[in-house]
Amino acid sequence: MEIPRENIAPNLPPFPGHIQQPAQNGLTDNGQHFPPMYPFPNVAASERNYSPDPQMHQIAGHVQKMNLGPENYRSDNPPYSFSPSTAPYAAPAYSAYSQVSKEMNSAYSFPVPPANPAGINPATSEPASYQLGLNNSPMPPQFVAAPATVPFLDSSRSNSPVVNQLPPKGTTVPSGMIPEMEKRADVNAVPPGSMPPLSSSSERSPSVQSFSSVPQGIGNLPSAVNPPPPMPQMPGMPTVPLGKPPQAAYGAGGTQFKPNEPNYQQGPYNAQYTAPTAAVPPCFPPGSAGPYAPASVPTFPAAPSAGSGATFPPAFPASMGPPAPPMDALSGGPGAGQKRLDPNMMPSLIQVIEDDRKARGGLFQTGFDHAEQPPLCTTDFFAEDQGNCNPKFVRATLYNAPISNDFLKQSALPFGLSITPMANLSAEERPLPIVNMGELGPVRCHRCKAYMCPFMTFFDGGRRFRCPFCSVSTEVPEQYFSHLDHTGRRIDANERPELHLGSYEYVATKEYCKDGIWPQSPVFMFMLDVSYNAVRSGLLNKFCQNIKFLLHNLPAEHGKESAIEVAFVTYDSSIHFYEMKKGMEAPKMLIVNDVQEVFVPVGKNLFVRPSEAGAIVDQLTEKIMAMFGENKVTEVVLGPVLQAGVETLKAYGRAGKLFVFHTSLPTLEAPGKLKSRDDRKFLGTDKEKTVLTPQGDFYEKLGEECVSAGCCVDVFLFPNSHVDVATISAVCCLTGGQLYRYPYFEAEIDGDRFLADLKHNLERPIIFDAIMRVRTSQGLRPTEFFGNFYMNNATDVEMAALDSDKCISIEIKHDDKLEPGNAYFQVAVLFTSVTGQRRLRIHNLALVTAPDFAALYRSADLFTMINLLSKQAERMQLQKSPKDVRDSLISRSAQTLATYRQKCSPSSSLGQLVLPEAMKLLPLFINCMFKSDSFSGGSELTVDDRAWLMHIIPSMTVAELVNYFYPHVISVLNLESSREVATGMRCLYENLSPDNAYLLNNGVVLFLWVGANVQAQWVQDVFGVNSFAQINVDKHHLPEKDNPTSRTLRCLVEEMQATRQRRLKLFIVKQQDRMESWFKKFLVEDRADSHPSYVEFLCLIHKEIRSLLA
Repeated sequence: MEIPRENIAPNLPPFPGHIQQPAQNGLTDNGQHFPPMYPFPNVAASERNYSPDPQMHQIAGHVQKMNLGPENYRSDNPPYSFSPSTAPYAAPAYSAYSQVSKEMNSAYSFPVPPANPAGINPATSEPASYQLGLNNSPMPPQFVAAPATVPFLDSSRSNSPVVNQLPPKGTTVPSGMIPEMEKRADVNAVPPGSMPPLSSSSERSPSVQSFSSVPQGIGNLPSAVNPPPPMPQMPGMPTVPLGKPPQAAYGAGGTQFKPNEPNYQQGPYNAQYTAPTAAVPPCFPPGSAGPYAPASVPTFPAAPSAGSGATFPPAFPASMGPPAPPMDALSGGPGAGQKRLDPNMMPSLIQVIEDDRKARGGLFQTGFDHAEQPPLCTTDFFAEDQGNCNPKFVRATLYNAPISNDFLKQSALPFGLSITPMANLSAEERPLPIVNMGELGPVRCHRCKAYMCPFMTFFDGGRRFRCPFCSVSTEVPEQYFSHLDHTGRRIDANERPELHLGSYEYVATKEYCKDGIWPQSPVFMFMLDVSYNAVRSGLLNKFCQNIKFLLHNLPAEHGKESAIEVAFVTYDSSIHFYEMKKGMEAPKMLIVNDVQEVFVPVGKNLFVRPSEAGAIVDQLTEKIMAMFGENKVTEVVLGPVLQAGVETLKAYGRAGKLFVFHTSLPTLEAPGKLKSRDDRKFLGTDKEKTVLTPQGDFYEKLGEECVSAGCCVDVFLFPNSHVDVATISAVCCLTGGQLYRYPYFEAEIDGDRFLADLKHNLERPIIFDAIMRVRTSQGLRPTEFFGNFYMNNATDVEMAALDSDKCISIEIKHDDKLEPGNAYFQVAVLFTSVTGQRRLRIHNLALVTAPDFAALYRSADLFTMINLLSKQAERMQLQKSPKDVRDSLISRSAQTLATYRQKCSPSSSLGQLVLPEAMKLLPLFINCMFKSDSFSGGSELTVDDRAWLMHIIPSMTVAELVNYFYPHVISVLNLESSREVATGMRCLYENLSPDNAYLLNNGVVLFLWVGANVQAQWVQDVFGVNSFAQINVDKHHLPEKDNPTSRTLRCLVEEMQATRQRRLKLFIVKQQDRMESWFKKFLVEDRADSHPSYVEFLCLIHKEIRSLLA
């Protein structure tokens, strides 16, 4: 008798979003009993197979498998293939994507092989990914998917193509199919009488991918000895002569970087960047459309024919090795007969981000007694502090702490924290409470000096407490005593923030102050270059005309007026101080001509409050413009200016920040003099360290001196030529400061961007004279620190200032094996507030220890891992060659995934690439890291370009680095009708339609790409011109037009800019224009120069994993 679906559907498990624990004793997660058997629906009774497995409802949501093997692939089933175009790798016949809960996916299942009747992975107690086996028998016509246009009747059902491929009632399963199945397939229930359609690639969720599996091993992979069956070349496919490099076709029709040409003088990040226009390379046949051919025709060249002695693509750098398997399917030679893996079917960052936003946006409870794994940093959430700190302050790479060093070493996972102590909170999150213990001061453990936190346990009637970090007990001070309740908890726990919150602040006592002296309120010193270059570019006037407005919103606390005072200094070949005082008739100028040994003319009125002396500040700025408006001095100093600033703060006994506005290389004979070394030919080679490291130690020693005086340095550069960013940036990095660059600055073009950056810098939350220490449980210790700071010992991180945009990453290592339970971390920051109060900010985090590898991988926060790995790689490239850096990252990534394969999915075939669900995007980010200009920028960049891009990496937050490595791309054509266009697109050129326009930003640069066939009305509305050809790409702003399209687009750009710590320069790029090749560098899933595409890199990682497991 046929079992109707409607009789089984009510017994399906619920939709919790993800499985918290494996089912036990035949019960679902909510305690309901399973049906005794799970039939394969719509199959005749005589052909029906049953499985009594009580755990068949589970699916390995944490596992993702991709069959990259080439053999036994059936190319006669186009409806089930990834793409109709030919390509290098075998594509699976089925793609079991789903958008519903994992329990739903496996309500009906194929029987499992007898060797593993439950289908359960013995290493993890969880099932592996289930897949349909393949054979050489043709599929019956009944296995044709329903039309993709048929909508779902029930939105809770899945779009899984496996459901669509079920035969109608009464159809038998092909007899040749059942014996060859390695795994069971996950099948979704659907409403009676309806057949869901085959979903499009954009609708499929990458979180549950089950690629078809065929029995294969290393011997089955394509090679010269064992090539795959040939397949004739598709009509219209471009071919390439033997030995043609891949980039010749990749950038066809666009611009190729040619640094050796005389008209290529600037780097791509410069305002006056130009690049030569290249014709369509000869690799495209006459009359072809080049790279803008229809999507069905591949736009990259084919491989030479068999027997030619070469394969496409050419060999990767030795550090990478060739892709696996070879891309020789396009030419009809060895390897032909296979279809390409559609890049859109690979694990998608966009899908992961959107799924997390939908599932975990809104309220997040941090948990107690151990931290709950938080939403992704890209998700808009607000946290409720329950004893573990808000993840906006501290994120861990693993939310299950490895129990031993051997455990961690074997997995090769990075274990550490990304800390943003002053992170901005949302409106729904309450500010940190300030605890004032009076003369008693903060209560601490007497052994390890950890501060009182919710993880301290009280005993002996509340007279003593035990520290979770060192396990030593300490007597409770009499003033702090409280009785315990029947659970052993203090009765005043909910009244004291330090006993029930993960983050809070203490008011410090005098013993926490430098030299035992209470600090004064901090100061800002503005040090302005007034040389000829500053006057000519318009910097001088732009600053003087606007600074008085920017001083209205200096940082303040609790709605009070800002206590920060300001001073002004100008300089060229000499240094000029200014005395100001409320009621003074005119500012008084003090000149220091001796720049060899700078002294500070200490006056009584160098610092004033803007609110009290607004008129005198106006007089000063007018006087500066009048005095230096015709200045012809070209040689400037820099080192003596910084020395004068720090000596001034020392003389006044104040902490603060120097804002230095500088225009050119300091070549005047004085301390800090630099020589030009703009040798871009070294970039990308083993010799690049010679131009990317400081040329002397003057600025590093000066930075250390600044830290000891509590003097932070922010440098704003406005160069027309090389200024040696690698050397000057050292003083910013050591003091907790930041370096900004505006190459070829023109006030009319770049002035607003400069003022926006300065405004954000002045107004953001900030603390001064800070020292941070991280305490950990016994058996753990912080070892490596990354960020903008100075360390005089192995534990204390010193920063002259710390703002809300700065992140410090820390690697954690083991000293001993951890006890089962929790691992504890406490971040303590001692600082001076903007009001001059000495305080402590405390963040606490508890991580449960991982009992096995499966728990370790399940708890991974990939974005935080990438933050730590990229900062380690940035430091490594100043010590090793680029090849060594790439080798190290690839090797570590392969080891991580190989260990997962070995420990958590040992039964999988070597022909399958197995990725943990939480880390399925690891290969994507590693490949993106290699492609970023911070790591691979060559001679197409200037030395200062590359040095600045490296400088910004260490202090970036987790969210900023995610956006930097994988740019955000959105369509902007129909914004007026669909305002919610925040959903991104994959960074693939083939996904850009010539009929559309797109915004791309990576936190450093902003592009508006306009397709060649975009609507003329849209062009008229946005740019005010009649045709695509008339769009002016030399402008860096959108004209203000009075129509909905223009207003909405400009509002969207402003919203994107508002969330950035630096304002982005807009570049307008037309399709097939000279700037398009630079734009393509940011489409990180495509092949770029010598770097593989995302699909090719997956194959490379797969090859590395196989070699480790062989």
